[in-house]
Parts: sequence; structure tokens; C-alpha cells
Amino acid sequence: MKTGRAPRLIDINILRVACSSCSLRELCLPAGLDSGEMERMDRLVTHRHRLRRGAGLYRAGEPLATLFAIRSGFMKSCVLHDDGREQVAGFHMAGDVLGLDAIGGGSHTCDTVALEDTEVCEIPFASLEQLSRELPSLQHQLHRIMSREIVRDHGVMLLLGSMSAEERLAAFLLNLSQRFAARGYSPNEFRLRMTRQEIGSYLGLKLETVSRAFSRFQERGLILVRQKDVRMLDVPGLKAVLDSKR
Repeated sequence: MKTGRAPRLIDINILRVACSSCSLRELCLPAGLDSGEMERMDRLVTHRHRLRRGAGLYRAGEPLATLFAIRSGFMKSCVLHDDGREQVAGFHMAGDVLGLDAIGGGSHTCDTVALEDTEVCEIPFASLEQLSRELPSLQHQLHRIMSREIVRDHGVMLLLGSMSAEERLAAFLLNLSQRFAARGYSPNEFRLRMTRQEIGSYLGLKLETVSRAFSRFQERGLILVRQKDVRMLDVPGLKAVLDSKR
């Protein structure tokens, strides 16, 4: 995986980014700001970067300088072990904020890689910190986003600790469905930007186990899979997979 700093970003700084006109503002940091506060946020977020599929945004160990809000596209965060194995830590889509992992210790704990062509808005962290002290509503939103990430991480730990392979995959698909719906996309038909190998890494499952679980769900009429396209045929049935052992 190539994630060198020089080729990974195409700077299009001449294009101004306005949070106030972004359709994702209710999912991102500007949520809850009034018009005057939004103007100050607009002055803060003035740059956008485009990454091609496979390009990296930042790497583990790099110091925190900037947070990034995904404007379009899909990314993964991952950790590379000493033996070369990759552990996927999360998948991120439009409206998500990246870089929060570095706030506590001052440096990033994961690599981030674009799973498709992606655009991100650059948010200078020092400036954001200063502005959040002046705007309680922005500070509250930043805390809310950080809390959401903690809850998501906690949910993953529960997945890995107590659920079967089918339960893990059902929870993963239902979560993706909810996240797409929150962004105005269809919750029942969507494309998986990640590979089954990456899904397995995230869920703590082998590739063969993930493939078998997909096949069983399709045989039972819960989903229809065509390569990376997924159609949710029976959402209550998928939820029943999670409820079966409770």
C-alpha cells in the first residue's frame, strides 16, 4: 500500500469551501450553528483536497495539525502490524470527521486510505480549538462528534467480543444502511466500497467466513448481492439475526 505524502493529495485551494452551503452540514461540525457562527466557520474551513482511490490522507505517528471532514467519497482507517498485516479500524463516509484519534495524544494512531475518489475539507485544529472556546455551540458539537466515535468504537468491541459471524455481518450491514439513510441515500440499496477482506478485518473474521455469511444471508432471502452492490430484501429478518440470541 503506497501512502507517501507527495503524490497523495491534489490541492485545489483555489476552490472555496462554504460550510453554510454544504448539504452535509447537519452531520458535520457546523451542525447547530446560527448564521453568524456559520460565517465564522466558513472563514475557518477554506480548503478542500481531493484524493484518488488508494491514496492516504495521514499516517499513524504523524502529529495532529488538521481535522478533515469528508465531503464526498469513502475512506478506511487502519493499523499496519510489524509483520505487514493490516487491521481495519473503521470505515468513513461523507459527513464524518477524521483525525479525532489524535486529539488526546497529539499524534494519529491510524493510517487513513481512500477506498474511492474522495474529497475532504481541511479544518486547522488550532484554529478550531480557539473558535470552539468562543462558540459554545461549536464546542458542544465537537464533543458530540467525539462521543459518537467513542460509542461506535464501543459497539465494535461488543461485536468482536460476543457475536457470531452472522450477527457481526448483520450488524455491519444494518449500521451501513442507517448511515446511508442519514445522508439522504437509499438505506436498502447501496454499494460496498470495501472488499470482503477488509470487512473481515474490521469484524475480526476470516475472508472465507465473511463470504459464507453473505451467501447464507442471500440463500435465506435477507439480501441480494451482485458483486459489491447490496440490496436489503428483509431488514426485519436481519434484525432478527441480532435478536435471536438475546
